[in-house]
Amino acid sequence: MNDPIEEIRLRLPHIELAAQLYGPPDGMPVVALHGWLDNANSFARLAPLLPGLRIVALDLAGHGYSEHRPAGAGYALWDYAHDVLQVAEQLGWQRFALMGHSLGAIISMMFAAALPERIERLVLIDGLVPPTASPEGAARRLGEALQAQLALPNRRKRVYAEMDRAVEARRKGVVAVSREAAELLARRGLAAVHGGYSWRHDPRLTLPSAARLTDEQALAYVSQVACPTRLIVAEAGILATRHELLEALPFIATRLPGGHHLHLNDETGAQAVAQCINRFFDVS
Repeated sequence: MNDPIEEIRLRLPHIELAAQLYGPPDGMPVVALHGWLDNANSFARLAPLLPGLRIVALDLAGHGYSEHRPAGAGYALWDYAHDVLQVAEQLGWQRFALMGHSLGAIISMMFAAALPERIERLVLIDGLVPPTASPEGAARRLGEALQAQLALPNRRKRVYAEMDRAVEARRKGVVAVSREAAELLARRGLAAVHGGYSWRHDPRLTLPSAARLTDEQALAYVSQVACPTRLIVAEAGILATRHELLEALPFIATRLPGGHHLHLNDETGAQAVAQCINRFFDVS
């Protein structure tokens, strides 16, 4: 596996984000967005296998080496989309491609729908639409979110006495990953603290959403994506059983063996995802 060509920091008007830069300077510009509680190392296996692309793999706000949002700010999907727009503006990229996994795929899809004139191509890795909810539960959901925010200052981040324990916890997380994948994410996601190690991510990322789109709203975003799009569905991932959703898509969905982190768990999965993406971008 090749090391990233360059570590960069992007000082945006409202926040400073960290990123890894892959590929030739004259390659097709691509912004890569990782999943929830992951970091830019999500693309450590995949990005070196994508020649001809100039990939900026971000640590999303509140993740990895990026800054946390200031007090009173939040982590709504549209806040992440605003970050992506500011990154593109700073890089001078009027048109570029988006590549996202999981949460990053959701952000990418919504951005492409909202600003179609800015996006050349769209790659979605086992992610498409955000979790949805019915309008009837909106008030209850907001109440639960407000209560959780009120209780947050009393919560303490878990400290692991040894790094291996933190890695093992990530391996067995809400969405399990391979040991090697957990170690890659830990390299960028763990910080040494008093008594051991703790994950860097902002605790606010684990708060419940104050609002969710309805099914109709989520699908309305999908219908507005105008650029060439490739969705990669992991056969043991989170989209594999969403048959009705997948059958209704206006773009191609490719099924590949593996779990939700198929692009990161092992070299075989990364190679399969890379082959699909290289064909899509017509590079080799």
